[in-house]
Amino acid sequence: MAIWSKLFTLGRAGAHEAGAAVVDANALRILDQEIRDADKAQGKARDDLAGLVARRRILETEVESFRAQATKYEASARIAVEKGNMDLARQVAQRIADLEQDIALKSPQVEDMRAAEEQIHTAVAQTDRKIEQLRREVEVVKVNESVQKAQASVASGSMGAGNKLGSAADSLARIRERQAIRGERIKAAGELEDRRTGADLDEKLRLAGIGPGQSSADDVLARLTAPKTPQVGQTLQIEQRDDTKTSDS
Repeated sequence: MAIWSKLFTLGRAGAHEAGAAVVDANALRILDQEIRDADKAQGKARDDLAGLVARRRILETEVESFRAQATKYEASARIAVEKGNMDLARQVAQRIADLEQDIALKSPQVEDMRAAEEQIHTAVAQTDRKIEQLRREVEVVKVNESVQKAQASVASGSMGAGNKLGSAADSLARIRERQAIRGERIKAAGELEDRRTGADLDEKLRLAGIGPGQSSADDVLARLTAPKTPQVGQTLQIEQRDDTKTSDS
């Protein structure tokens, strides 16, 4: 018996959790419907208030009519008394008394209805403000819900994009490694070819400034600054010029 009771309790707990999950999943839709229900109730309250105002105005008009009749009959009763027609004056006085009773009965009703109108009007206005405030809060919640869904989508996409970028980075690293190995192979093949043909040795001699047609900046500068050596013909001309000067003297 205890087992069946616990299973029943478990079933109720599961139903409650399932119901709560459904409510949470449709919370915004429920809020919208509740606001629509409140608006509908407010509409009925305003209609009832309008009906109450109409009945109060009718009753006020009736009370004012009674007062006007009482005033008119009072004047008639005085005239009847002045003429000595007491029976007529008594009949008029009874009519006035009946009107005054109606006025005394219905005037408080008018005041009660007016007070009820004020209370209902205040309640309707307060409820309108609450509904409007709730509607604004629901709009904010909707915007936040949309933003959070977008953020969750971006975050989920970023995780997927991060995995894709990681895979792309690995592929790029492998490509660069293959390119580096290929470049080293090409370089090594060129070096082996230069050694086979002696081109590497010629390049070393060229860089050292050794070899035919090779000269460095220092060699050129030394050549430009070296004293000029006179040639043989120029030497003989100088010596003859000196002899001529000696004989003349």
